[in-house]
Amino acid sequence: MPLNASTTTRLARLLDERGDEIIKQWTAAVAASTRGRLGEAELTRQLRELYQGLQAALTAGSELTLDDEAATELRGSLTELSRQRARRGFTSTETAVSVFSIKEPLRAALGETTEDLKAFVEISRFLDSMGLFTFEAYARTREELIADQAEQLLELSTPVIKLWEGVVAIPLVGTLDSARAQVVMERLLQTLVDTGSPYAIIDITGVPAVDTQVAQHILKTVVAARLMGADCVISGIRPQIAQTIVALGIEFGDIVTKASLSDALQHALRAGGFEISRRSARRA
Repeated sequence: MPLNASTTTRLARLLDERGDEIIKQWTAAVAASTRGRLGEAELTRQLRELYQGLQAALTAGSELTLDDEAATELRGSLTELSRQRARRGFTSTETAVSVFSIKEPLRAALGETTEDLKAFVEISRFLDSMGLFTFEAYARTREELIADQAEQLLELSTPVIKLWEGVVAIPLVGTLDSARAQVVMERLLQTLVDTGSPYAIIDITGVPAVDTQVAQHILKTVVAARLMGADCVISGIRPQIAQTIVALGIEFGDIVTKASLSDALQHALRAGGFEISRRSARRA
């Protein structure tokens, strides 16, 4: 339900005349809910920007809703407030309370006439819509943060290691799904380009189980590496995984497989023309 023209005019004039007083009371109320996690200067700045956005919307709008063009600045301030609070670890409720806390200062600033009470009821509804807007903006920001963190974890969980001159390895730990398989392939191929390594080892010692989907991801990575001119060795084939691969009828074709990472490294070194003695093999 939109604010009517007389209410917006009345409230715009009130915000202009009693601005410093309302902001001071509003800041004190919000500061109590944040329990010192925001500095007074920063909190005052945030609420003043929100106050100015509300004031601009009331001044420009006749019959006003939050979706109107007149409320563009206000929506922007609400979005920025929600983003900042989400990144600082505040809850969505605490964020919305920062909006709702202006109600009491507004109620105190208004008089006791019937028109005053009517204006307060209308602005309360409008403030409720602002609070709902912050919930939605907060949720979007949290989803973005979670997606970014998940991507960062994927990158951290798939390091590519240079084991020897011309030999790189990517040790896999945990489940290998489609999203992670794409990261594995991209990081391995980029490392092959950066180092010019002709040999790559994909170690699956830390992969708990290998099914058809996981095997397909590994095979695609091997094929992609071959297209870059690198030979791949798969290591970490434990007895249980070997039995599963046979039972599923998965074939690795001419891809070299080894039981351990050290065996795979020895194979890559021999293929690269290095002579491996018993003593050096033990060290490797």
